[in-house]
Amino acid sequence: MNDLSDILADNAVDANLQAPNKKALFSQLAAAAGRLAGVDPRQIVAAVSERERLGSTGFGGGVAIPHGKIEGLGRVVGYFARLNTPIDFQAVDGLPVDLVFLLLSPVDAGAEHLKALASVSRTLRDRQTLAKLRGARSKDAIFALLAGVETLHAA
Repeated sequence: MNDLSDILADNAVDANLQAPNKKALFSQLAAAAGRLAGVDPRQIVAAVSERERLGSTGFGGGVAIPHGKIEGLGRVVGYFARLNTPIDFQAVDGLPVDLVFLLLSPVDAGAEHLKALASVSRTLRDRQTLAKLRGARSKDAIFALLAGVETLHAA
């Protein structure tokens, strides 16, 4: 996977999401991603909540990558949201989260799921990228950053 445009569509970005807590966030992300992927949002909430019970997907620096495997999904799908107000995510560093990348994979996507997760993680560990994502003025600018970022790292 060369860049995140393989898993992130330009209409799968929210630059201004308002969620008071993790549960509400999952519900809103699931509704949006479910519409785009043609999957029942309840299935998405159940999958990411189940994964979250194993340990927070907030990996530090204000970033979380909730993820899960979804029955009936045809390919790996991403949805990115920048939150208006950071929320408590029980992240490893204790910091609240304001950048969230929801990653959904088909049930049988073993290696593909791990590659996508590694790619998203690598992108969202880069401090310059995070600063640009937080400063981007529109969802189009955020999409352009995410779709083009990986190619910068590969060069």
